[in-house]
Amino acid sequence: MNHSKENKQEHQHMMHSEEVGQTSHHSHQQEHPHEEGVHANHHSDHHVHHDHHHVGSSDVSHHSHHTHDAHQHHQGHDHDMMEHGGHMMHMGDMNTKLKVAVAVMIPLLAISPIAGFTLLRFPGVELVQLILGSIIFFYSGTPFFNGARGELRAKKPAMMTLISMGIIVSYLYSVYATILALLGQESMNFWFELSTLIVIMLIGHIIEMKAVMGAGDALKDLASLIPKKAHLKDGTDVAVEDLQIGDFLLVKENEKIPADGKILSVAHIDESMITGESRAVKKEAGDRVFGGSLNQNMPFEMEVTSLGKDSFLAQVTEMVRQAQNQKSKLENMADRVASWLFYAALIVGILAFIYWTMTANLAFALMMAVSVFVIACPHALGLAIPLVVARLTTISSKNGLLVQNRTALEQVNQIRFALMDKTGTLTDGKFQVRHSQDLVEGADALAKMAALEVLSTHPIALSIVEAAGPLFYQAERVENIPGSGIRGVLDGRIYEIMSYRGLQEIGLSVDQDVIAPYLDLGLTLSFLVTDHVVLGFVALGDQIKEDAKDFVAGLKAQGISPVMLTGDNPATAQKVAIQLGIEDYRAELKPEDKAKLVKDYQARGAVLFIGDGVNDSPALATADLGFAIGAGTSVAIHSADVVLVQSNPSAVLDMLSIAKTTIRKMRQNLWFGAGYNIIAIPLAAGILYPSMGIMVDPLLAAVLMSLSTVIVAINAMGLRYGKP
Repeated sequence: MNHSKENKQEHQHMMHSEEVGQTSHHSHQQEHPHEEGVHANHHSDHHVHHDHHHVGSSDVSHHSHHTHDAHQHHQGHDHDMMEHGGHMMHMGDMNTKLKVAVAVMIPLLAISPIAGFTLLRFPGVELVQLILGSIIFFYSGTPFFNGARGELRAKKPAMMTLISMGIIVSYLYSVYATILALLGQESMNFWFELSTLIVIMLIGHIIEMKAVMGAGDALKDLASLIPKKAHLKDGTDVAVEDLQIGDFLLVKENEKIPADGKILSVAHIDESMITGESRAVKKEAGDRVFGGSLNQNMPFEMEVTSLGKDSFLAQVTEMVRQAQNQKSKLENMADRVASWLFYAALIVGILAFIYWTMTANLAFALMMAVSVFVIACPHALGLAIPLVVARLTTISSKNGLLVQNRTALEQVNQIRFALMDKTGTLTDGKFQVRHSQDLVEGADALAKMAALEVLSTHPIALSIVEAAGPLFYQAERVENIPGSGIRGVLDGRIYEIMSYRGLQEIGLSVDQDVIAPYLDLGLTLSFLVTDHVVLGFVALGDQIKEDAKDFVAGLKAQGISPVMLTGDNPATAQKVAIQLGIEDYRAELKPEDKAKLVKDYQARGAVLFIGDGVNDSPALATADLGFAIGAGTSVAIHSADVVLVQSNPSAVLDMLSIAKTTIRKMRQNLWFGAGYNIIAIPLAAGILYPSMGIMVDPLLAAVLMSLSTVIVAINAMGLRYGKP
């Protein structure tokens, strides 16, 4: 499709390779379609994490600690931003060069003629001008020469090459004029213009670098979340980088959690660093906690489960870094326009030089050429996209919206359909047994189902086990049934748990009068079967999320048609769809059906897909824009373009809103960064000088060029996180 689509297919391939070896669990995805394959989702999630921790424990020596990883990424990010325009200068070097330039410029201004007036005149003043001008040229001008060398080596002449041309022409002509003056001939030099030009350019560059670094501070902020020390359970303190998987830690009140792990007691955790929500989250024993989040007023113990590059924070940091370093269509366009500007400025500058040499004099002609080179510098254009991108990734990551593939966001205005899972996206995914019933006297269906489900961590299984209470049966040889559910042996007999669809597929029927009331309520049904006899069933309910209805309305308001997908029965699907105001829904789907549906809808328009990121990876990768929702416990979802740490679907609307504003600001910056040159270049070439006496000297050209950069930076910084 496009570049972003190729990225997504590659992500999908990576996801597939991660899932090799999980076949038995993934077969459960297709084999137990209780609730849109949700039974499978949870198995799949659980299994991925189990493997993830196991790998971590065997490989712990290879893991560096979170902060180190994040710090390295931040340094890499700074380095990338410094390379903008081909120049690679440390901020400290640039400041030193500016100080020297200012120190030299002040006496140079005092002894140079400005508007025909000179403050200081003395014998040999021309030689002092030459010495001071050479210092500022050879020392403070090096960032521009280095940058130009990089651009020319890459065969992409742009901003730094233009600046260097302007400075070199000014210097060489000033040397020539000074030699003439020393020989007693009348001449005009450019030392004043040269010194102010370099100073203004350096100031512009420093402002640019600070703006880019400030906008991209997400990585530094993330790196700073991890504390330096951790308290082992035995009371000793260790450096976080010395922790190992399986260590037991004590986290005191109001302390940051030093590593990802499993909590062993109840606590209240502030997870705003990953969700954007500042309210405390209650954690029960066995729940996951993330390094960098803040414990509140209750000390707790935890077991370390992942470190280094496998930690949640390191993965978030890597996502932010990759998103900031991607090149989008608009950014590639900015690069092309910058290249065109170089050639346009070169041609116009040469033509202006030839014209004014013929009609005025050499000094005036050179000054006009230098003005063209300076004013056309695509400084603002080079910043137009990177600044907006840095701002986007920073504010979105701070609000629980992790952008993995920002090139896909450029299609946000073309989205026509939003396909989404029912469970976990529109409903809480927290099932409760609302009713259980034996259809054969003495079947004890609920207790037997609990025995079969006791080892599963899926929400439906957990709710059945919880509803059954103490176990009275011991199941053996529990396995998945292809396309239907789960099977096991109790007291020598084979029992199966099936979905309503699975029951219909093998030709078993149930009295409709018995189950109709539960289907009408939108409940999910699971049946216990032995020897082709239905012994009983349980009816399970899932709550619709509070903001789901507003989310659906929000999609419609943006001209996006919501489509609900579920593996549940049509009656349940219809009930939920009516409550949420969704006209288009598909029921009794298997996981593999979703990717096919995405393709079907893509024939009619661009498709946004919202899923859980594990079970739905093919659909997420196929969609034009994929959101993995509620993925706080599974960050490395390669198939999604955006990972929503929070489970509330309204975050999708926030992301769509930010993405639309981002595209708008990118386009505005492109137009301003390039568009002002349509007027500026002819002005600098002196097109209005013969008729109106209006001219732009190199100093004014430098000020106008720097001003355009400031305007682009201010516009980028105006990107805000807010409700649509």
